[in-house]
Amino acid sequence: MKLLHVDSSILGQGSVSRDLSADVVATFRGRHPDLAVIRLDLAATPIGHLSAAHLAAAQGAPVDDALKADVALGQAALDDFLAADIVVIGAPMYNLGVPSQLKAWIDRISVAGKTFRYGADGPVGLCGGKKLIITSSRGGVYSEGSPAAVVDHQETYLKAAFGFLGITDIAFIRAEGVAMGPQARREAIASAKKETAALAA
Repeated sequence: MKLLHVDSSILGQGSVSRDLSADVVATFRGRHPDLAVIRLDLAATPIGHLSAAHLAAAQGAPVDDALKADVALGQAALDDFLAADIVVIGAPMYNLGVPSQLKAWIDRISVAGKTFRYGADGPVGLCGGKKLIITSSRGGVYSEGSPAAVVDHQETYLKAAFGFLGITDIAFIRAEGVAMGPQARREAIASAKKETAALAA
């Protein structure tokens, strides 16, 4: 079994989403000793945002060395995603959405003919069967039922984007309100960590 562990927070050791994603991966390792883990840190090793040059390169246009290296990085990311049985993503909310480096990665793994295709009735996801766990951190409270739920463009986007690729087994481990004082932060993280053991069963 293969697990792809992706982090996107720019906060390093102070990141809640990184703390939670590491906890999820550690839980899976404990349950599955033969688990192979591939690590991708999108803050330390960002993948370039999709551009016209990337699209041209995909059609066989000549590329310079810098773009060639980035195309190779994107291809490796796609290969790792396709090979994974489990995908764990640390995804903080930045300005009501996801970090731009995470969006760039999603753009590079959303490839027609590889992770989805267009059929007679519209798009068809090709990545069914994967288990996706997203560790979500938020400074405020945006979950369903809260007054700010309508402006959640983080979890709603992630669910739609990966659903488009055919992934239906999606779980969120959420710590929200982490910027609403030390006690709220501690309680949110503790509550989120209680959920990890059940997901690895």
